[in-house]
Formats: sequence, C-alpha cells, structure tokens
Amino acid sequence: MKTLDAAARGVYLITVTPFTDSGALDLASTDRMVDFCLDKGVSGLTVLGIMGEAPKLTAEESRVFVRQVLARVAGRVPVVVGVSAPGFAPMRELTESVMALGASGVMVAPPSTVRTDDQIAAYFEMVNETFSKIGTGGAAVPWVLQDHPVATGVQMTAGVITRVLKNSPSCVMLKHEDCPGLNKLAAIRAASDKSEIRHVSILCGNGGGLFLPEELSRGADGAMTGFAYPEMMVDVCRAHESGHVERAHDLFDAYLPLARYEQQQGIGLAVRKHLLAMRGVIASAMARRPAPKLSAADVADIERLVRRQDRRLAELGAA
Repeated sequence: MKTLDAAARGVYLITVTPFTDSGALDLASTDRMVDFCLDKGVSGLTVLGIMGEAPKLTAEESRVFVRQVLARVAGRVPVVVGVSAPGFAPMRELTESVMALGASGVMVAPPSTVRTDDQIAAYFEMVNETFSKIGTGGAAVPWVLQDHPVATGVQMTAGVITRVLKNSPSCVMLKHEDCPGLNKLAAIRAASDKSEIRHVSILCGNGGGLFLPEELSRGADGAMTGFAYPEMMVDVCRAHESGHVERAHDLFDAYLPLARYEQQQGIGLAVRKHLLAMRGVIASAMARRPAPKLSAADVADIERLVRRQDRRLAELGAA
C-alpha cells in the first residue's frame, strides 16, 4: 500500500460502512462498494469517518472492516483510516492495528474538550508523540488533520492550523471542512506558497463537496468527503484541473440538489445509504441505532431528484 504523502490529489472518498438488515457487518457489500468507488475513478478511500458510523463499531469490527477494505483495494489506491478517540491509548491501539494491516495513513480530529489555540496546539503535540512511536523503520505514521467544527465543536483558525502544521512533520494533509471557510483555505495555501509552512495536501469536505468548485479555485487539491455519486467529485476535479472551470461548475450544479438533500442534518446518512442501495452498491440501507429512517415522502423526494439529475446530465453530455 502506498504511504500517504503531501502530494495527494483528487478524490479520497469517505465510505459508509455496509451492514446487513440485522445490523452485522456486510463484507460482500464492502467488496462491491470498494469496486464501485474504484470504477468511478477515486484517488483514495477514507474509512471509519464520521459518516462511516465509526463510534458504532466495536474495536474488533473496526479491524475486520479495515482489513476487508484493504484486501479488496489490494494496493491500487491509498486508504486512510479515521482513528480519532477520546484518549490516546485507543487511538494508538487502532493506529498500530490498521498500519500493520497496510493502511496508508490515519486521520485525527481534535476532541471537543480543547478550545483555545494553546490547547489545540498542545493536543496535536501529543498526537505527534503518539504517532512517532508507531512507525516502522523509524518513520512516524503519516496523518491527516481533520478540521470539522460542525462535528467537533472546535474552531481552528488559519493561524492555529499553520502552527500545528509547523510542529507536525508527519502531518501530510489537511482535511478542510469549515464553513464558511474559503478565506481560511486560501490563507493556509498562501502560507505554503510563500514557504511560511511546508506544502501539505488540502482536501475538502463540507459534505458532498457543497463548495467544491470554489474550494478548488482557492487552492484545494481535491475532495475528501462522501456522496452517493462519487463520479461528481471525480469529474469536477478533473475538469477544474484541466482548466475547464465552467465545465466543472456545470457538472457540479447538475448534482447539487441531490448533494444538498443528502446533507440534511439527522437523515443524511440514511439518504446516502438509500441511494447506494438503489444503485446496487450495498445490499441494505441499514444504519446502526441510533439512526434515522426515511419516510415515504423522503423516498419520493429522492426519486424525483435523481430523475432531474439524470435529465440534466444527459443535457450536458455527461450521462
């Protein structure tokens, strides 16, 4: 498996975790999901993220799921594993386990208990210390700094992020998903362009890439988020990188209504899993409890949005 580094670009899709109707891990659907993502052209995968229901898995289930994904990927693209935890002992244990299995790197978000810039910087110093003692051959584990204040409640300014990056030589990527955050993204990229900090990859979240074209124009290297239509993010990134910025916006606009619907607080995971089941990617739309359920009206909305999306993509010659 390729080790994650600061040159990462493209789309690192945040995957769901497939379950059977009874709530058990569905490893057959996991294989289909990996094949589907790779067929759509993703550059990498990120598992055990927030939309991957990581807190609902046991430690052993987490290892089983990661092992299955890595086996199916078979080194074709990098795989990043979310290892955020309340304490450093479980973070270290999971990191050691997934890196031994062949993961390319790990992702960490700050806990809700850190608030000030000094507390944030001190926390990531402890992350650095933890990961420096895990790597093989003397190399520290490469890791991703996740900036997701909606989920964590932690506001990290551009200043504190650059401070963390300066003090974290094995942090190779920023997962930027602050909103509004375009100016913050631009400030961090400008700092690396001026050699005030070393270059790191910046991949964007903001659920389904809701600001993806603008983020790419501000210096992002791609996306690290989830959406039931990963080809949207792949095609938008490719069009933008090739200089076809208006084409990138047109493609993005075609998918935006469904991406917006999928990002509703509370039912977003249910929408995504329903769409993936509709597409034949996973066998069941089951999410582990506590989990939302879609109403008949929700399903009708989704079906209408898919029809409209298909029609617009046909008009763009992208169907």
